[in-house]
This record gives sequence, structure tokens and C-alpha cells, in this order.
Amino acid sequence: MVKIRLMRLGGKHKPFYRLVVADSRAPRSGRYIEAIGYYNPTTEPSTIKVNEAKALAWLRKGARPSNTARVLLQRTGVLERTGAKS
Repeated sequence: MVKIRLMRLGGKHKPFYRLVVADSRAPRSGRYIEAIGYYNPTTEPSTIKVNEAKALAWLRKGARPSNTARVLLQRTGVLERTGAKS
């Protein structure tokens, strides 16, 4: 199954996440198919950047977002464009 989820980057106590499309069997910060955005929770306010075209394409192909990825996609308005239920 293909999932949209977060990949942790950054140093100790300085998390930075990349929003990626990955096989569900791959490790959290391991191999991924495509990067579709990033999330930086350390800035004030938090920075969220998503390539909407790529995200919509993967959601239409059947990729399932993780709980956290779903919240980030809702904040950016991408999920509303797919017509998916939250």
C-alpha cells in the first residue's frame, strides 16, 4: 500500500519533516517514492509547504495519508479539493 507520511530530518531537538509518498513497508526515514512537500514545526508559526498538483495526483491514485499527513493536507486545503472525507 502506498502512503503519504512524514519523514523526519534535522538534528536532535530540531525536527524538520519532509512530506513523502512511500511504500507502507519502508522505514519511517528510509526509502520513498516522491517528496511532495515539507513541514517545519520549529518556526513560529509552523511552516507547511505542499506541492498541490503532486499531492492531488497521488491521492487520486489511491495513496492513503497518515493521521499527521492528513491534518497537514487539511490545513493547506488539499484534501478539500479531492472531495475526500476527513
